[in-house]
Amino acid sequence: MSQKSGAVHRPIDQAFTEKQGQYLAFIYTYSHMFRRPPAEADIQRHFQVSPPSVHEMVVTLERNGLIRRQPGAPGSIQVLIPPQRLPILQWLQISQSTSL
Repeated sequence: MSQKSGAVHRPIDQAFTEKQGQYLAFIYTYSHMFRRPPAEADIQRHFQVSPPSVHEMVVTLERNGLIRRQPGAPGSIQVLIPPQRLPILQWLQISQSTSL
């Protein structure tokens, strides 16, 4: 008897690595700042990594149920994690205990 795991379909229960969290936080922040999701080239520039590295991370995030994309539609990344579960971007140099 086989059991199907619903983890991929329930992103709220998904854990993610620190690096994945930074990618998710960047995608979320970029989407809200510019009112459109980032292209992989935008992500590449921010993290200063190679195009294959960005693409591999995007595919991993999608496979883990953390983001959704529309095939063939550039700039269609949507974060599926509630914003309160996302880490603060490290480049902002803001800690959660610091008041603005």
